[in-house]
Amino acid sequence: MKFFVATDHAGIELKDYTVALLREKGHKVEDMGPYTKDRVDYPDYAHKVATAILDNSDAHGILICGSGIGMSMAANRHEGIRAALCHDAYTATVARGHNDANILCFGERIVGKGVAESILDAWIAGTFDGGRHTGRVEKIELH
Repeated sequence: MKFFVATDHAGIELKDYTVALLREKGHKVEDMGPYTKDRVDYPDYAHKVATAILDNSDAHGILICGSGIGMSMAANRHEGIRAALCHDAYTATVARGHNDANILCFGERIVGKGVAESILDAWIAGTFDGGRHTGRVEKIELH
């Protein structure tokens, strides 16, 4: 799988861990920054990843900040993006299966490395269930 990953200053350590873990598992990863703990604005990075996903429909995004809330809010402003804030493997599984989420969000201040790995494993293993969920996902985009 191909992943675009970004954070803000509050998620640097978990981003670096996530990037290394995904590469170790054989995935292609583009680390979209930032690369230091200097203060940055999370919407800038959420928009970078959302745009990359819209340009690469077969890829997935991962956004990390302190809580994951700001990243998910900013990414979801893009039509065609379904960014899901996940706190455990179950929410990651449901986000993929029921909501066809294309960006995974979580917070460094909320989940540790072990939980982050279980979230990533569930996300990678998941696929969209389709069926009764298809119409619901289509209703997300209001024109």
